[in-house]
Formats: sequence, C-alpha cells, structure tokens
Amino acid sequence: MPFNCVSRTALLLSAWLGLPLMGGAAQSTQTASSWEGQIIYQVMPDRFFDGDPSNDQAVNRADLHAWHGGDLAGLTQKLGYIQDLGATALWMTPVYQQKAGLTDGTAGYHGYWPYDFRSVDPHFGTLDSFKALTSAAHRLGLKIMLDQVINHYGYGAPATAQHPGWFHTQADCDRASGPQKDTDCALSGLPDLNQTVPEVSQQLLGNADFWRQQGVDAFRYDAVKHVDPGFLKTLVARDRAAGTFTLGEYFGADAGIISQFQTAGLSSLFDFALQDALRGGIMSNRGLSGVRTVLEQDAGTPQPGLIAAFLDNHDLPRFANGTLFEDEGQTRTAFALRALMTLKGIPVIWQGTEIAMRGGADPDNRRDMRFPDVWTPAEKAVYDSTKDAIAVRKASPALSHGDLKLLDVPGQVSSDLLVFTRSAGAQTVLVAWNNGKARQTYSVKSKLGGQALTGSLFHDPGNRAQNAALSVRGGYLHLSLPAKTAAVFELK
Repeated sequence: MPFNCVSRTALLLSAWLGLPLMGGAAQSTQTASSWEGQIIYQVMPDRFFDGDPSNDQAVNRADLHAWHGGDLAGLTQKLGYIQDLGATALWMTPVYQQKAGLTDGTAGYHGYWPYDFRSVDPHFGTLDSFKALTSAAHRLGLKIMLDQVINHYGYGAPATAQHPGWFHTQADCDRASGPQKDTDCALSGLPDLNQTVPEVSQQLLGNADFWRQQGVDAFRYDAVKHVDPGFLKTLVARDRAAGTFTLGEYFGADAGIISQFQTAGLSSLFDFALQDALRGGIMSNRGLSGVRTVLEQDAGTPQPGLIAAFLDNHDLPRFANGTLFEDEGQTRTAFALRALMTLKGIPVIWQGTEIAMRGGADPDNRRDMRFPDVWTPAEKAVYDSTKDAIAVRKASPALSHGDLKLLDVPGQVSSDLLVFTRSAGAQTVLVAWNNGKARQTYSVKSKLGGQALTGSLFHDPGNRAQNAALSVRGGYLHLSLPAKTAAVFELK
C-alpha cells in the first residue's frame, strides 16, 4: 500500500499510545542512534556451543524440545567466530532461571519462561559466567544485547503464588477491548504481568538496571505489543537516558507500527514487513516489487537507519527452508544476505543463517549451530559470501550510514530488478539486485552522471571479483548482473 495509507492496526495503536499518526523524530532521537552501522548476530545460547559439560543436566540433543547443553562458557569461547564473521553486536535470547523439568513436553531452554529475572539458569552457568562473557565481548569490540521479557513470568513461577496481585486475571481479559485485549490477556497462557501495578513496574525497571550493571549495552524487548504502553514509554525513556539501545519485537510490524513505537521512544523495531517481502521476493518468486514498496514506506519512519532488517529468527522457519532444494536454498540465502547488507537499517543475522542452515517451524528452526569443522563446501561458500558482504558494508560509509534513494526501472523488469543509491558524505554507491534466474543485462534511463565501466565491490568465494559491471553513458544506466545476486558499485 502507499505510505500515506496507514493500516487499521497502526490507527488503533495511535489511539492506544496517545500519539500522532506519523512523525515524532525529535522524541526518538537519542545517543543510541550510534547503533546505525552495527551488525547484530543473534544467538540462542542453548543451541550454540557447549563449553562446560559439567552443567549439562537433563540434556538430550536428539530432542529439539529439550536442553542441548549450550552455555555462556561456550558462547564466550566462540566470540572469535562472531567477530571474524564481522558482526559488531551479539544478541542473546534470555538467560534467566527457568522452571526445572518440562512443561507440556518442552524445557525452558529458550529462556522465555522466567522464574527469576535476575538469576542465570544453571544450564547456562552463573552470573559470573555472564559477566565474563560481557567483559570478553567488550575486549573484542562487540556490544552485548540481552533479550528482556517484560510481559510475563514462566508457567508455574513462584511469583504467581507470592504476588497474585501482580497479574492480570481472566476477568481483566474479559473486560478488555481493542488493543487492551493484547495487554490484559495472557499470551499462550503465561502468567501475564500487569505493569500498571507499581510493584510490577518497579520490579521490571529494576531488572533493566540490574542487567546494565552486568555489562549489557542494549535490550531486545520481547512482545511489546502485549505490554502496557504507559509503562513501556517510562521504561524506554530510562533506557534512553542511560544510553541503552532498545529493539522491540512486535510480530508482523510494518512501517506504520514501527513509526508508532519509535515515536513512543523505542530505538527500533524488527521490520517483519521487509522480512516477508524478502522471503517472498527472493525465495518464493513473488518478485522484488514488494521489497520496493516496503522500502518506500520505511523511508517515512522517524529513524529508518535504526530499523532492524532480518531474514529469519528463532520464531520463523529458516530462510533457506523456503525451497525444497538445498542447493537452491543456499544460493538464494547468499543472495538475500548480500542484499541485506546493502539496505538502510541494522542487519540482524540469526545463528546459522550465514551458512544457510535449514529448518521448519519452531523448534526445527532451532537446530544446534554448525561450525567450520563440519561445514560442507557449499555452506563454506555461503559463509564466505556473507563475510565479504559484511566487510564491504563496514568499509563503506554510504552502506553503513547513508540515505537510500530508489531509482525508477521499467515496469516490465521491476519484478527482477531493484536499483537504488546510498550516499553519505563524499561517497555514493549504486546498488543493483538481479532476481532473475539467469544472467541479465539491463539498460534503463538514468539522470546519473557518466560513469566508466566499473566492477562490483563484492567478491565471490575464493576472493574472486564478482562478475558484475556498471557503466553510465548517453542518459542510460547499463548493468550486467549474474543471476540471483546483489552488487554494489562506487560512483565517481
């Protein structure tokens, strides 16, 4: 839809949050804007690496619903892998103490069923293990983002009996209407916190302060759709005053929803609309027109440079799983990762996507991480392409921080061709995506100044120059692009 058409969800949110429909950039400007240019690597510690077998209680790696033994010690040991890929920030899913045993056949390995918000689950290690991780990460120049649960406790948590007044009741849910249904009704039956209760608010605000003291630089806030908006504004205002970057998860968020929450004070939200357009366009042959539409809409958000762009995560099927054929999934994932590194915003890579790991719906998308000693040559090729794309992005002010201007292409090729410029300071680059199944040569009208024949800044595996070329002459932009890939050209 055009950007001036706002979804019904965004209209309801505007009324619920008490905010104008658009704008508000001044309210969301903060020191956390330095996160533009970061590249976030997402880890689920239990499924990453086992560095301390002594804490492997009730581990069963054959069961995707059970603990698998990954821990903070293992994550600390593998920080070099994350740094070598080129990521600049590490996002961990929660490490809180969880219920012992199983709930409906599933363990709390994921961390989203907290029993104690200020204790590390013994499966992961100790608070000292956590502080050792943050210290080691900071020495390597990596920022730490911790997942924060602010909507609920875990099933059967002692707090439900100790503080029954902290939680919404079924009667609260029955009385609620509109957006208040989301805040007053339980999510998946989890004990739902009522953040309007002063003791609850103080507990949650204290949790943020506690983890900041352990070396955390940023918070990813889970399920912000289900959190009281007044409390959320207070929370992120305190975070902003402390210089803490905040990234909210609102499942299905589009530009309208992102605008509302950035105006309310959150630094960023995940761009689910862009993820859907990328998956549909690159993996499901829907074409690139949907991507263009989302980029046009995102340009009107208060801080488009802070929007989190991603291909998949722990709640979605793996991007590579969008095709039955593993080799095609690898090729298209490599294309999508290159494309992701050309976009405005903050790229987020879920562990294993850099090698095109496969997996269906939860928990199949949470298979144990695979490291170089067991990679196939095809997995290594996807990794090499990803690492190169990250390096090119980090070396380019235009790709890291620049504005984004979409260029017109003829309607008959708009499904396969997306072209835009990124500019920052003295540098301008031209980005071209070719979604076609074969190598294509495109000639489109252009107002760009003449450019001699030049090659892409990206390299293929083996450090070979990407076989892509650009020239501009006679009022036309001429592009020669391999199939299913993105290319970046520096304009002189």
